Amino acid sequence: MSQVVKKPLVGTNDISQVCFVVKDIEKAAVSWAKLLGDVVPQPFVTAPHEFTHVKYNGEPSPFRNKLAFFNTPGVQIELVEPDTVPNLMLECLEKDGEGYNHFAFDVDSIAETIETMEEKYFVGQSGEFYPDNGRYAFLDTREKYKTLIELLEFEGQKSDEPLSPATGDRQYAGKPLLGTNKIAQLCFVVKDVETTRDAFCNMLGVEKSTILESPDPEIVKVKFRGQPTEAINRFTFIDTPRIQIELVEPDLSSPSTWQEHLEKHGESAHHIAFWVDSVDEKRALLNELGFPTIQEGLFFDGEGQYAYMDTTSEYGIIIELLELFEK
Repeated sequence: MSQVVKKPLVGTNDISQVCFVVKDIEKAAVSWAKLLGDVVPQPFVTAPHEFTHVKYNGEPSPFRNKLAFFNTPGVQIELVEPDTVPNLMLECLEKDGEGYNHFAFDVDSIAETIETMEEKYFVGQSGEFYPDNGRYAFLDTREKYKTLIELLEFEGQKSDEPLSPATGDRQYAGKPLLGTNKIAQLCFVVKDVETTRDAFCNMLGVEKSTILESPDPEIVKVKFRGQPTEAINRFTFIDTPRIQIELVEPDLSSPSTWQEHLEKHGESAHHIAFWVDSVDEKRALLNELGFPTIQEGLFFDGEGQYAYMDTTSEYGIIIELLELFEK
């Protein structure tokens, strides 16, 4: 019998944007342009408070963050360099360092969405777009979903034009470092995969995804930092229109990149993933660029392989390479 699927809690299950907080946005923009094979965008500073009416923890604030955007075939990538004036992005940078910060949904009405959600979440930051017409709100959903969630409301049709104009530096344009500019997956390491899976599926209005147990070590042949390991875990995949969400619950007694992440960083984003033609080729390329291999192995069914690359020094997050073997 199929499950009864409810309407998504925010009215949509289409994750439109993934954001990374950085210390130096000009430098980060070049790094991401190289990764995505895009023109380097020109970062810009948000408008003064008289136009944006921003609030931090419910109080008006004069902060003006610096932003840059990349439009990809999947989610939009946002980079944020926080102002030194207190704001939510600065709070996150000071607490967690550079890296993944939140994902966003486009909604018809932020006010109506917040009012009709099953649970009431604190709005950590809000404001209006300028010169575009619209507004945003950050919901503090970290306890339940292991991430902040941003709601975006646009007046009229949302523009497809990049928010950050190109600087003219086109040396990476059309040449994605990994052969693709589409982020296929965003993964969170969690303590209880079933509870978090239920929360995500309920929020997204989709059927509960299957929870998979650790496969046979002889099939997956996992190596963590060069040493064989069983890498015991439970995991699940939740599909959305533009990006897949993976949740991993590691066994703390079994060495793995997930176990290491949970002990060092708690429940939070672990990696983004790209499908590539050859994991071996792209892993070698990233190794040559100074990014070590953290963990590698075969898929649970033996029909593909993966490699986690330590790209945190440049992107603030691990990059996973995925390859499906030809049959």
